[in-house]
Amino acid sequence: MGPASDPRDAYRAFGPALVRKAERILKSRADATDVVHGLFVDLLSRPSATVDLPYLYRAVTNRCLNVVRDEANRARLLAREGAAIAPRARVRCDDHVIGTQLLGRLAERLDDGHLQVLVARFFDDMTQDEIAAQLGLSRKTVGKRLARIRDEVVALVAAVPAEGAAP
Repeated sequence: MGPASDPRDAYRAFGPALVRKAERILKSRADATDVVHGLFVDLLSRPSATVDLPYLYRAVTNRCLNVVRDEANRARLLAREGAAIAPRARVRCDDHVIGTQLLGRLAERLDDGHLQVLVARFFDDMTQDEIAAQLGLSRKTVGKRLARIRDEVVALVAAVPAEGAAP
């Protein structure tokens, strides 16, 4: 297939293949989807962008490698500070079914800004870029809020067996 003049056409044609490629690199469907969506959001902001499959593969590969590098740098910096580091296979919010009880507990622990991000990400299935645009936040702020939400979910899920244990 030749180059596409509209990123929307390119997304329809190449999006699934790009997500599979990113997933092979990142080992996470959610991260792969975020990378591909981020690429196409950037392409939509450039009105004269003509894209072809080789360009898209290179761009997705580079973005995935940046994610991997960022994770490795994060681990290295945290190790230098002596902090405990969660491995790449850490518990993620979207790995759990967010039931009404858990959602209620999260609502007690989180402010409205965090809850808006939670709903946009896990119920509306929006990417970080889309959430940032909708809520008028930076992508970094959205990422920090998602990290706090994940920490709260992990704490709540870890506390459930302790609460159910016999005294």
